[in-house]
Amino acid sequence: MYHVKTILMAVKPLATSCAAGLKLAASRHSLRNAGNRCLPVQTRHYATSMTAEPFLNGSTSVYVEEMYEAWQKDPTSVHKSWDVFFRNTDQGLAPGQAYQAPPIFPSYQMTPVAYSQAPMPSPTAVAPLVAPQVGQQNVGSKTIDEHLAVQAIIRSYQIRGHNIAKLDPLGINSADLQDEKPKELQLHNYNLSESEMEQVFQLPSSCYIGGDQRALPLKDIISRLQSVYCEHIGLEFMFINNFEQCDWIRRRFETPGIMETSNDEKRVLMARLIRSTRFEEFLASTWVSEKRFGLEGCEVLIPAMKQVIDSSSERGVESFIMGMPHRGRLNVLANVCRKPLEHLFSQFEALTGRDEGSGDVKYHLGCSTVRRNHATNKNIHLAVVANPSHLEAVNPVVQGKTYAEQFYRGDRDGKKVMSMLLHGDAAFSGQGVVYETFHLSDLPSYSTMGTIHIVCNNQIGFTTDPRHSRSSPYCTDVARVVNAPIFHVNADDPEAVMYVCKVAAAWRNEFSKDVVIDLVSYRRHGHNEVDEPRFTQPLMYKRIGETKPLLEKYTNKLVSDGTVTEEEVQLEKTKYDGVLKKALAEVKSTVVYNAIWLDSPWTGFFAGKDPLKLPKTGVSETILMEIGKKCSTPPEDFVCHKALLRTLKDRAKMIENRIADWAIGEYFAFGSLLMEDVHVRLSGQDVERGTFSHRHHVLHDQDVDKKVYIPLKNLSQSQATYTACNSSLSEFGVLGFEVGYSLTNPNALVCWEAQFGDFSNTAQCIIDQFISSGQAKWARQSGIVLLLPHGYEGMGPEHSSARLERFLQMSNDDPDYYPPPGPHFASQQLNDCNWIVANCTTPANLFHILRRQILLPFRKPLILMTPKSLLRHPEARSSFDDFTDTSLFHRMLLEDGPAASNPEAVEKLIFCSGKVYYDLAKTRRERGLDNKIAINRIEQITPFPFDRVESEATKYSNAKVVWCQEEHKNMGGWSYVEPCILTALKHTRKVSYAGRQTAPSTATGNKYQHITELQTLLNDAMNVEQTTMKVPV
Repeated sequence: MYHVKTILMAVKPLATSCAAGLKLAASRHSLRNAGNRCLPVQTRHYATSMTAEPFLNGSTSVYVEEMYEAWQKDPTSVHKSWDVFFRNTDQGLAPGQAYQAPPIFPSYQMTPVAYSQAPMPSPTAVAPLVAPQVGQQNVGSKTIDEHLAVQAIIRSYQIRGHNIAKLDPLGINSADLQDEKPKELQLHNYNLSESEMEQVFQLPSSCYIGGDQRALPLKDIISRLQSVYCEHIGLEFMFINNFEQCDWIRRRFETPGIMETSNDEKRVLMARLIRSTRFEEFLASTWVSEKRFGLEGCEVLIPAMKQVIDSSSERGVESFIMGMPHRGRLNVLANVCRKPLEHLFSQFEALTGRDEGSGDVKYHLGCSTVRRNHATNKNIHLAVVANPSHLEAVNPVVQGKTYAEQFYRGDRDGKKVMSMLLHGDAAFSGQGVVYETFHLSDLPSYSTMGTIHIVCNNQIGFTTDPRHSRSSPYCTDVARVVNAPIFHVNADDPEAVMYVCKVAAAWRNEFSKDVVIDLVSYRRHGHNEVDEPRFTQPLMYKRIGETKPLLEKYTNKLVSDGTVTEEEVQLEKTKYDGVLKKALAEVKSTVVYNAIWLDSPWTGFFAGKDPLKLPKTGVSETILMEIGKKCSTPPEDFVCHKALLRTLKDRAKMIENRIADWAIGEYFAFGSLLMEDVHVRLSGQDVERGTFSHRHHVLHDQDVDKKVYIPLKNLSQSQATYTACNSSLSEFGVLGFEVGYSLTNPNALVCWEAQFGDFSNTAQCIIDQFISSGQAKWARQSGIVLLLPHGYEGMGPEHSSARLERFLQMSNDDPDYYPPPGPHFASQQLNDCNWIVANCTTPANLFHILRRQILLPFRKPLILMTPKSLLRHPEARSSFDDFTDTSLFHRMLLEDGPAASNPEAVEKLIFCSGKVYYDLAKTRRERGLDNKIAINRIEQITPFPFDRVESEATKYSNAKVVWCQEEHKNMGGWSYVEPCILTALKHTRKVSYAGRQTAPSTATGNKYQHITELQTLLNDAMNVEQTTMKVPV
């Protein structure tokens, strides 16, 4: 690299003189854009200002470096003038003396030939160049000016050719929303005239349009560049800052004849188009007024997906995890996944599932199938993940599910399992989760080693014109942030689409990186089949009405060129029509279950298990001691931070005294599960250390970079894998990822922790659409755990509340219904609920509820309000006795002080949850009210412990019943808990409220006001002057 910089210094004096006649003002812009693809060099300092250097400007210096690197590998691969120049600089010539102008090419006349024809001028036909003697300047600069101009033209087509590609099937719009031809692609800006069109120029080593020929006439160079970059395929890849990857793409599109399609491939393509098209036509004619969000206008999507699958299967991929919006979903399920057609048609007949769940609309459903791939004759697994109408919300879920399947298969390189994501144009550019998901693509604990994205580009949103729905030229520009190549293709050229799909599959296999296929198409109907699009897009839909369907155009082409006959086309149509009609006839005899739409079936998991049996969650003290020693002992030959050494020392003392704080309780839960061969994954922002510096699951050597020690990975030789991974600063994307991860295998504890519980609201879509309702809509269980730091400690409105009230509001636990009592009361509640919401106050209860997640015979999401100040609170600790074999999770922690010994004398019975208990207990003790006030902690808020509340209220029959919370009255648990307590008490007693008053903001930002509010609620809770009141009969 040092020598390259020396050469750059040598070329500076040459720049002003040799480029005086070359007007490259327009080309500089393209060269500047192209510069990103080479390795950066250190900042250069020039003798003259950049404005005075017409040649050495923008990225031309990068171009020189590229030429020099090519010359080092093979001197014959560069123009002879460069060869001479580099040889001279190697001999140590001073700046300005190294450049020797080459002889001018002789006039060379050629008969124009078609791009695909073979005869080409031989390199020997070009006059040989003889290196002049050192220091000799015998030729003018015109030839090298022209040579550089041609180089710039070639680069400009590679960079900007897509801007003038014929991508719109309707011929109305420019896909990039820009109608002007870029100046870089206008020949007159390069000071080249018609006289140079017949002149032969040597092609650079990074251009392959000549095939075996390294020199072409200028007119053929331009013609071939236009054929590659400006027809029905538009390539965006020159922004990628990797020469090898850019060169790989150039080879696969520039090589003459490389995109030809065989007759057999054309027949397969035709058959797939027939299935795609006739399926939509059958649905349209059979259920005329039904919404189905069909593929009309982008029917090529089905052959495209199948081509990606075929090409990837040939490279060893065995499992495909797919996510998509609703447009075309039914067609994908039928013709890509081969879901039984009678199951699909049953959704139109409104047949009710015979199993649990409320179900979902047909165009949101998923599936999981195994079928034989015709191209490889191998069985492949295909899963389409269920998705709500939040179009792109499924993206991170698919990535998490893919990553998990790769993990369980040991597929570290992603060669066996891959993800495929389908998008709409408006959603791809408009929804932020797309960006969040892209930024997971290369993270160590999140990368799926490349995803193939396919955009069904309708060139319209619901009714919104793309000029009003995005600020970027293309809807796909978001993919540029991760250096993903983008292949735009006219969807009415199915052969071009198939080739692009082959290249995309090969790219993903070669580089393990994302790639985008932009199918520029149209939407023949409105947003759905009963929508009228002409209200807002009259001219566009007038053109659509005049446009023949793709199948008609393509079959006519194949018939006209003799590839197939009309009879063959009709036979293929008739054959598939018969399949559709047969399936329709079988619908009425089809038994429907919601579970047939499962995208993640857990084969054998539920077999032989008693769904009403609560597991034992305690472990032996021997295991606790073993884990405790690991989590409190610094490793040998490892330099720990001094403060961390104190933390480990304090842990060791607690372990010796058989006491656990919050961090140790979590260690016990994770460690014991790992030793029972249960995989544990903890993900989120700063989880390795913990937001509040309490966890320290990953220790960092203070002297050696990247040297870490993870105690939970060093418990035993036979333990399961533990993963603790700091995530990107994303909630929506990362939580979606972990939900997808949890769907793959029920025998794993998957936890996502928010930095503060308040921030979980940016993942509300995942919480609402996938976690709280996933089982009801899609018969799909998940054991995902959300750890949400929650508690009012004067930290302001964005660091106080995890919005407990929202999770309780979404619970299906009916506050007005008291389930029948019995030995299985608690387990039946867990079985019936949609999720569990808890606010634990002891390390032991945390331990048991985390272990219960895995040991239950079914899976439910667990929403845990976790503490902040309690992490180090001296009273928030548990004895080892609360972890051992006979211990269990307590849905409610009962009063065990003086009040419990004399319940008749108790005047106030307080129910509360979370950190406020410790504030209440301290205040009660300070005021000498231990005999008059009983305090019970509800640890599991939903499903609500009706039986425990009833028994405690009966025990303290003379006491006034109060619910106390630190949240505002319109927040927290009050709105949910009040009717639950009244139901438990059979409405025989009142329930009073003690807490903050209503407010629009979760918390005050003023420390004094916070303390005042806390003191007020504690005074209210401790007030025993008012006597117990029973509801009058």
